[in-house]
Amino acid sequence: MLNFVYKTKPYEHQHKVLEESWSDIEHALFLEMGCGKSKILLDNIAVLYNRGNIDSALIVAPKGVYDNWVSGEIPAHLPDYINTRVIKWSPAETKKNQALRESALTHTLDLTILVMNVEAFSTLKGTKFAAKFLLGKKVLFAVDESTTIKSPKARRTKSIVRLSKYAQYRRILTGSPVTRSPLDLYTQCEFLDPELLGFSSYYSFRARYAEMLNRTAGGRTFKQVVGYKNLEELNKMLLGFSSRVLKKDCLDLPDKIYMTRKIELTPEQKKTYDELKSYAITQLYDEERGGHQVSATSVLTKMLRLHQVSCGFITSDLKENIELKSKRLEELMNILEEVEGKAVIWANYRYDIKRIVEAIEKVYGEGSVGSYYGSTSDINRALYLKQFEDLKSPLRFLVGNTQTGGYGINLTAASTVIYYSNNFDLEKRLQSEDRAHRIGQVNKVTYIDIICKGTVDEKIVRSLLAKQNIAAQVLGEDAWKDWIQ
Repeated sequence: MLNFVYKTKPYEHQHKVLEESWSDIEHALFLEMGCGKSKILLDNIAVLYNRGNIDSALIVAPKGVYDNWVSGEIPAHLPDYINTRVIKWSPAETKKNQALRESALTHTLDLTILVMNVEAFSTLKGTKFAAKFLLGKKVLFAVDESTTIKSPKARRTKSIVRLSKYAQYRRILTGSPVTRSPLDLYTQCEFLDPELLGFSSYYSFRARYAEMLNRTAGGRTFKQVVGYKNLEELNKMLLGFSSRVLKKDCLDLPDKIYMTRKIELTPEQKKTYDELKSYAITQLYDEERGGHQVSATSVLTKMLRLHQVSCGFITSDLKENIELKSKRLEELMNILEEVEGKAVIWANYRYDIKRIVEAIEKVYGEGSVGSYYGSTSDINRALYLKQFEDLKSPLRFLVGNTQTGGYGINLTAASTVIYYSNNFDLEKRLQSEDRAHRIGQVNKVTYIDIICKGTVDEKIVRSLLAKQNIAAQVLGEDAWKDWIQ
């Protein structure tokens, strides 16, 4: 039995995972979002420090999340009886930041925790500093949301994997290790130990688990992944160095309920959509600014413009946003009339977020809604989150995009989550869902997707479902039969 005094009482599954893995040199915490993997990591760090196995920890997380480690997770869960220095990475050349960076490299009897954003490892400065930190100390090196290093060719992935060998212990944390394909696992596991999966390169790993076909385009021949194989074998390999915990198996959390509200294109949308789809070009006219041309010179641009049309606007070749008559915003307002309590609304485009905020303020009054996306200042982000979680506050609705708000924040005051629009990123979908469905939630959470029939909306949902089913197969789980349809 592990003899350790916790600061915050663990759930049974948290205690069990810690007991089974605390002494492992490398371990993957594949705990579903909301199961408290951050606490397990911090307890693990404390146990190893108490035993003299480490004197420091390096925690790497996405830019939108790493602040929460410093201000939220570490103060909440690391035992107070451990003298700790927490240092947040910043490349800024101020005297204060220089002093903090220098202090991180000094030796003391205190536990030193350096928190860095994963983007820093795309820079020479960040990589060099992390190397100095690792080479001078006994370190547990952890990558939070480890799918950020799933791309073998990315500079940050190469830097982090290269530096991992200098750490005494290594951990990866993610609830969704497979967001696009089983091949996502290779560099995440390579960070832990290149020997774990038994392959000398990404390409040999791909050859074992991916079905490949030779394709020719533009006079060149290349291999294309068309399917996957041997996934049961891969699942068994993961069991040897990972912990997989699902909320439905361990926490008394309410079930998720999925609903879809389908709308149709207006005549104006349909004309624009069909012209873009057939000819990759369309002409629009409004009384204030006259005529506008919209063209799509690539497949990706075409997909983007079609999605915009389904949402009720489009960006012209002159980078002007042109509003189109749409039923989407109207449907959202209809849904809000039916909703009791607080609600989160995720939208893919900044233009839509602004329109949604304006529409809600018009109906529900000033102070009823806050935004959480790239243009929201840090001060307002903190203010809106605080007001949203306060059940007595008049701020009832929070509108944001999953790129900014999908990670690292707690929105358990909401019992309704509305997807005004989706995108193709499964990881951001899953992360954003579990901002509301996590520890602290006491109500059933209803997820409502607004889908425009006969448009790219449906293609996006099919893609998300396919990715989720592949991920479930790799991890030995059932497909999500009750997910968005």
